[in-house]
Amino acid sequence: MAGKLGEMLLKAGLISPEQLDKALKEQETAGGRLGSNLVKLGFISEEEITKFLSQQYGVPAVNLSDYKIDAQILKLIPTQIAQKYGVIPISRLGRVLTVAMVNPSDILAIEDIKFSTGFEVHPVVASETAVWKTIDKHYGSAGMLEEVMHSIETEVPDSEIEVIKEEEEEETDKASELSAAIDSSPAAKLVQSLIFEATQRRASDIHIEPYEKDLRVRYQIDGVLHEIMSPPYRMKSAIVARVKILARLKIDEKRLPQDGRIKMKVKDRPIDIRVAILPTQFGEKIGMRILDRTAVSFDLTVLGFEEKSMRDFRKGIHTPYGIVLVTGPTGCGKTTTLYASITELNSLDVNIMTAEDPVEYSLIGINQVAVREEVGMTFAAALRAFLRQDPNIIMVGEIRDKETAEIAIRSALTGHLVLSTVHTNSAALTLTRLVDMGVEPFLMASSLLVVQSQRLVRRVCENCRQPVNINPKLLEEMKINPQEFAGVTVYQGKGCEACNNTGYKGRIALCEVMSITPAIRDLMLVRAPTAEIEAKAVEEGMLTLRRDGIVKIKKGVTTLEEVLKETVAE
Repeated sequence: MAGKLGEMLLKAGLISPEQLDKALKEQETAGGRLGSNLVKLGFISEEEITKFLSQQYGVPAVNLSDYKIDAQILKLIPTQIAQKYGVIPISRLGRVLTVAMVNPSDILAIEDIKFSTGFEVHPVVASETAVWKTIDKHYGSAGMLEEVMHSIETEVPDSEIEVIKEEEEEETDKASELSAAIDSSPAAKLVQSLIFEATQRRASDIHIEPYEKDLRVRYQIDGVLHEIMSPPYRMKSAIVARVKILARLKIDEKRLPQDGRIKMKVKDRPIDIRVAILPTQFGEKIGMRILDRTAVSFDLTVLGFEEKSMRDFRKGIHTPYGIVLVTGPTGCGKTTTLYASITELNSLDVNIMTAEDPVEYSLIGINQVAVREEVGMTFAAALRAFLRQDPNIIMVGEIRDKETAEIAIRSALTGHLVLSTVHTNSAALTLTRLVDMGVEPFLMASSLLVVQSQRLVRRVCENCRQPVNINPKLLEEMKINPQEFAGVTVYQGKGCEACNNTGYKGRIALCEVMSITPAIRDLMLVRAPTAEIEAKAVEEGMLTLRRDGIVKIKKGVTTLEEVLKETVAE
């Protein structure tokens, strides 16, 4: 259909081949129909496109602005169906219901309307912009917005939050009508308010989750999920569509996962939002990771390293060549530690290159490359390309396979410092993981400098912290001698407005830094068990994650409960 419409418009001389190509590219990236994208780009007017759609589908065209639709007619089609198919009932004569549609050839939509209303359907065509504007106008937008905003503290002024458009996204005056209609919809205001409030609450993630009859919004704050609100279920499709538009994803693709990015300014602070759309049993789940450069410190001294651990880690990253690995589960702050490391190493006389999936923060003076496996730009391919650019320091987002590991080792052996991550649960286990990938122990022994494992625990709120008695059951569970805490004051947050009554504000890393000493290398070469390697590292002064946590409890930084939750007994 898109091809036929494009040919018709070309034949009539209303658009040029170049304009058609641009509209088709816009359709690939942003979704929507060809006609809507031509209007959005300002290549053709609403009236002209509606006339051609009428010819294309062989049904009458209507201008919805000419209709004053009766409220009783609107009630015949539920909001969910109207939003699902892009349809609006405009009149009824006997048992025949006239319905304005974006796609009058959609047999499934027509049958669904017949089944839900009991009427015969007479389809007419209207422009996509007009249909969605009319849906927003008539299907209780004012009441819906009031209902939604009741769950949010305040409606956000336009001056407080702004979407930053890329150069190629800038709209002409003619193309701004669709954008204006979408921006003023209840779903747009809800999404805008959710993002604004998330930044105010220091949330790292927003989750919008559909269930059979409910829609749930949760924020992740300091690593813990909090339910924020349950918007009206009928807004589900409109919310997903709004997020997809902001992230430049395909609106009509609902079967496959999609990833995108939104750039915004919140109170003049630049915010990047990574968007992940996942089809689930009851609809599309939205995950939004908020990347706020002003809220993240890339300073090694504030991440949570104790004195010896910091000394060992810095010794590794300041070595001219070799491999430094940061390990831990997803979401434990590995990337932040790597960013802090290369920020410390960054200077005018050093060539630093990174391969990331995706690039989370832009760092001045560092050459950052986004991995795109779908086009063959893997970590391994990026590493090969880097070696032809004469880098001093290479950061690889993650070592996932034998090929990437071997190229990283080869880079280290030929005079480069390589920083990367591996998903393992402890520093010593990383060596076993690399062997499982197929890396020879002698290669690891000759290239590894430092392996650091970390976890994030919540900080006790400084504003409301107070001394508490130690729970002996927790000490027993953690296998800690109670005498170790004799005379030590431990703290816990009471809960206040500053910490949202949680008793915690912010997070800090527990760090386990294993230097690859000659004794550790000897154990690696004979494929010693993980427990033996860890015991030797502890003997040489390594603080395990649990021991590092105990140090921070004694300093009043975190609590026994947090350390117990994030670490295992020794």
